[in-house]
Amino acid sequence: MDNQNIYHFIGIKGTGMAAMALILNDRGDKVQGSDITQYTFTQRGLEKAGIKIMPFDENNITDNMTVIIGNAFTEDHPEVKKARSMNIPVYRYHEFLGKLIEGKTSIGVAGAHGKTSTTGLLAHVLSGIAPTDYLVGDGSGKGVPNARFFVYEADEYRRHFLATYPDYAIMTNIDFDHPDYYESIDDVIDAFQTFASQVKKGIFAWGDDKNLRKLHANVPIYYYGLDDDDDFQAVDVKRTTKGSQFHVMYRGEDLGEFMVPLFGEHNVLNSLAVIAVAYFEDVDLNEIREELLTFEGVKRRFSERKVADMTIIDDYAHHPSEIKATLDAARQEYPNKEIVVVFQPHTFSRTIALMDDFASSLNMADHVFLTDIYGSPREASGDVSSQDLANKITKGGEILTVENMSPLLDYDNDVVIFMGAGDIMKYENAYEELLSHLSNKIN
Repeated sequence: MDNQNIYHFIGIKGTGMAAMALILNDRGDKVQGSDITQYTFTQRGLEKAGIKIMPFDENNITDNMTVIIGNAFTEDHPEVKKARSMNIPVYRYHEFLGKLIEGKTSIGVAGAHGKTSTTGLLAHVLSGIAPTDYLVGDGSGKGVPNARFFVYEADEYRRHFLATYPDYAIMTNIDFDHPDYYESIDDVIDAFQTFASQVKKGIFAWGDDKNLRKLHANVPIYYYGLDDDDDFQAVDVKRTTKGSQFHVMYRGEDLGEFMVPLFGEHNVLNSLAVIAVAYFEDVDLNEIREELLTFEGVKRRFSERKVADMTIIDDYAHHPSEIKATLDAARQEYPNKEIVVVFQPHTFSRTIALMDDFASSLNMADHVFLTDIYGSPREASGDVSSQDLANKITKGGEILTVENMSPLLDYDNDVVIFMGAGDIMKYENAYEELLSHLSNKIN
């Protein structure tokens, strides 16, 4: 083996980690990583790039490496311990991200919800116009020669985004989430306030969020939204089964009409944020218009496919606000179909903290099924079950198991949305197999 420095990722299949590995690989660095052997949706991109993925083993760590540790792994992990014991560079994921963005016009996308969709949209639009590096929280990452921009997802969990000092920040909202770490909404606001103070050129924030309106920074804060007191305002919004179109006003100046093939009010807002950033970087607005029209979405965010006569949508929504946004989008695209939700609650602490909000958001569907709660490595059990949530749901609430997805066969020519941040895909796969099997029998 040559002595070229190797970047070794501990937990390379994590969404941010996979994206970061792809960027370094694109830049010509030697990259490898270790993880669980179970298949994950981020794996395909790594395999296509020829990046080596190994099972965890402390012997993976050698002295010609720079080691990057996924934030899901504690200091007790055998590979982490081995790396720390050697005289080699070792970084946590967020620490290395802070280094990676240096030297480019960096744009961090922060917010309790909408980070990944907005980062993906911004990366798509800017990549079509100028060389752009990007790191999206769905596992997508790209590094290009002489990049002008670096677009990345800035995650507030455990204040990780504070390791980065971007030129610009988009802030989609502030909401109470991650109750295993944040003590209160004030604690979350405090983290965003610190992040705001680290931004170098400008902040673009959603004007309807009263917590974002409280922020103060050393750079201008531009608010975007649908109201007259927003700096960037979407007017004449038309939402159809093909997407959304709207005019953009910037402080009284008409920037013209824009259209996105996306559904839900939140995607109008996400597009506004992207247009605002581009405007301040003197990007041609007609080029922005063209790029917006070709965006196809990010992985696990309203990903649609047809199986037999059913439309199946896969979505990462795991907070009441996200569930609302996803159901709003589904109603826009499918106004005449039954909307059925299969929801996997994610973590016991979040389910307890937001129980009533979950029930009211889920009740926006026509029918709701639940799976058991997906625990995380941080909390394997808790004093709550999916049945507790089911008892508060008026539109159903039956608990599904992977072994028996047959209650979903009562629907035809309708829409089933599988929602969650855990392993909801195994339920999707079981349902798809059942549908395919049945339609083969009929045919």
